[in-house]
Amino acid sequence: MDNILSFISSNQQIIYIVILMIFVGIEVIGRVPSVLHTPLMSGANAIHGVVIIGAIIVMGKAETGNYFALALGFLAVILGTLNVVGGFVVTDRMLEMFKKKPQPPKGA
Repeated sequence: MDNILSFISSNQQIIYIVILMIFVGIEVIGRVPSVLHTPLMSGANAIHGVVIIGAIIVMGKAETGNYFALALGFLAVILGTLNVVGGFVVTDRMLEMFKKKPQPPKGA
């Protein structure tokens, strides 16, 4: 318990910043119109490319015998890639809904 309290007291400013970021994020996302929500989230998912690059760097810098770091990096690459691809798939499906369907020729 003392470890937790000392961690909180030494990182108090960072904890306040994270709490404020949570409230600001909720407020910003709550004001996005529902029509723009899916493309916006897809763009946010594309930012996970940074996670993929970071995971590749972690895997490259890990020692040969450090299987935990290698497994964690591999898992981060897989999950980040799924998130990026899934975001683009959802956006593509969303944009397909707004395309006009071809009209059958009249008088046929």
